[in-house]
Amino acid sequence: MYGELKVFGGRAHPALVQEICSYLSLPPGKATAYNFSDGETFCQIDENVRGADIFVVQPTSSPVNDNLMELLIMLDAFKRSSASRVTAVLPYYGYARQDKKDRPRVPITSKLVADLISKAGADRVLTMDLHAAQIQGFFDVPVDHLFAAPVLLDAIRDLELPDMVIVAPDAGGVERARAIAKRLSAGLAIVDKRRVAANTAEVMHLIGDIDGRNALIIDDIIDTAGTLTKTVGLLKAKGAQRILAAGIHGVLSGPALRRIEESEMEAVLITNTTPVDDKLASCRKLRSYSVAPLLGEALRRIHENSSVSSLFV
Repeated sequence: MYGELKVFGGRAHPALVQEICSYLSLPPGKATAYNFSDGETFCQIDENVRGADIFVVQPTSSPVNDNLMELLIMLDAFKRSSASRVTAVLPYYGYARQDKKDRPRVPITSKLVADLISKAGADRVLTMDLHAAQIQGFFDVPVDHLFAAPVLLDAIRDLELPDMVIVAPDAGGVERARAIAKRLSAGLAIVDKRRVAANTAEVMHLIGDIDGRNALIIDDIIDTAGTLTKTVGLLKAKGAQRILAAGIHGVLSGPALRRIEESEMEAVLITNTTPVDDKLASCRKLRSYSVAPLLGEALRRIHENSSVSSLFV
């Protein structure tokens, strides 16, 4: 049995750390982190953690490299402070899209990051909706892989959208879209998309019937929203009535917010696996839903050595 449960967070997403701690009725762990003038990150644990069961919450979202380095440094600090177990909690796993060698002379950075997290001192990893499920196999430590589907399903049901079709924006998202469609007893459509460069996609054609029906596009990561807005244009051209979208990770970089505002989508549902408060204020179509209770319950079950998978049964 591990020692006392303690939850710490880096600077990536303090609001989510506070929500998780509120769910667990625990105070957030005390730690100090800052940057030296040359950019180096410094972290110090400000309380005794000897023998404790430590959870470090740090999505590696933008700025990705700064947040990743801070996570690695914190993991090292906890391991050197004699914590009995250290779990890296990554609601959003950066570099997940670099998960295969699909071109000559390219790295598999997702595997590299997994190695770094393990070597830095993580005894296990808790993450959510990996871009590719096989990334779990990149780690040499146990991985608990959560899904935000229960959170989004409740939100989608509240929309009360009649005659709904769930749309996968590319072939890689078919399994996710099919699972959602099955739970909602909705139709399924698939967009044939070919990516011509990083963050640049060209939508080709639609597989499935959308004419006169309401569409909900499901994706895991909404980054620049290029794929999303092109999919909206295709659906509208094919006769869709109302169009909405839902994504797990609202990365929303570059022109994403402008594209969403200018599109014909009614709303975009996202979760708070990454910081979104400032984005909600600048884009009226965004709606955020919290994964803190789900993460908090998973933390409790890991600490108590009870089932995590039963959360999704």
